[in-house]
Amino acid sequence: MTDNSMWIPVDGSDPMRAWVRRPESGSGPALLVLMVEAFEGNTHLRHMAELFAEEGYVVVVPDLASRGEPEEAELKSVVAYARGLPEVTGLRGKKQLGAVGFGLGGTLAAQLAVHGQVDCAVAYCAPGMEDVLAEARPDAAPLVLNFAEWDGFVPPSAVARVREHVTPDVELYVYPGVRHGFFREGSPAYHRPSQMMAHTRTMALLRRVMGPRYDLAALWDKHTELEFAARDADATMATMVAHPYVNSVPVMTGGVGAEYLRRFYANHFVHANPKDTKMIPLSRTVGADRVVDEFIFCFTHDIEMDWMLPGIAPTGKYVEVPLVAVVNFRGDKLYHEHIYWDQATVLVQLGLLDPKGLPVTGAESARKLLDETLPSNTLMEKWDESAPPKRQAG
Repeated sequence: MTDNSMWIPVDGSDPMRAWVRRPESGSGPALLVLMVEAFEGNTHLRHMAELFAEEGYVVVVPDLASRGEPEEAELKSVVAYARGLPEVTGLRGKKQLGAVGFGLGGTLAAQLAVHGQVDCAVAYCAPGMEDVLAEARPDAAPLVLNFAEWDGFVPPSAVARVREHVTPDVELYVYPGVRHGFFREGSPAYHRPSQMMAHTRTMALLRRVMGPRYDLAALWDKHTELEFAARDADATMATMVAHPYVNSVPVMTGGVGAEYLRRFYANHFVHANPKDTKMIPLSRTVGADRVVDEFIFCFTHDIEMDWMLPGIAPTGKYVEVPLVAVVNFRGDKLYHEHIYWDQATVLVQLGLLDPKGLPVTGAESARKLLDETLPSNTLMEKWDESAPPKRQAG
């Protein structure tokens, strides 16, 4: 990513500083990141700018705190400046601009949306939304509202009033059990699961309205080709963001960070898969920022597989196991992979786990995915007891 790393006036008569962060590609739709907080040394504000630049946006961060309690009118010059940047693009050849705001910055982002000043907006924990939505014009832009259930600034009663003004162009989400600032990494209120869900919903709106749109399925296919066919750790890492992570959930193998993860790929993954490895696709779901693949992973255990079966010497046994990969992207690069499978099913097939008396199966679980007519409930001893009585003839 590149930026001009300088504070620039966006209003000739009364300058407002702004920081611009550009994506690695150099161009993309424009996005205002709005937060009424101290500008200098604000690591969270810079983190959010870098995050959205990594997603493919030309990010403009104005110094709102210098205006005390800024109003929407003060953002007109910022809007004009952002739309006028030569590197700004959008869908259908149109220069497009969105806004993402937090707290009072979220209120400003929503005002820009309902008054048609931006193409879409997302607000986090923004107060006064019922009044803002009541002002919506016919040309109001799509809007996503993210609220914390236990927000002292926007209590449940206020969210209930906001719901009365929701239209088909306004999505409202409440994240249970979290407080104001759940989105802020490092804050005592930070809640990663809610932040991740909210970010995906944010990206769904931005991608739908403004782009940029990426072929995530093709990007994932290329990544797996480099892993399993080319077996090239460096090329695999080149498909990922600067700070990626991988988690093979059943055995917690993978890593966080480029250096750690490259070590994993080079020494414990790309060369640690049997030659006859194959994947039988079952389903694929492509969302705004992730791909979910369901497939059957097949191999002959003729090599020690550090990533899947660490410490287990080759058994020579053939294995078929259902596997799910949840792959998250930032822009056109992989951010993380969550890989799931049933390790008990694998161990049964390798002869390392006796299934007798345990609710586990072997290759049957994979075979039933391919043929749903195979019997169900074979592990339930009480299944026959629930069968309806047979009718007597005559």
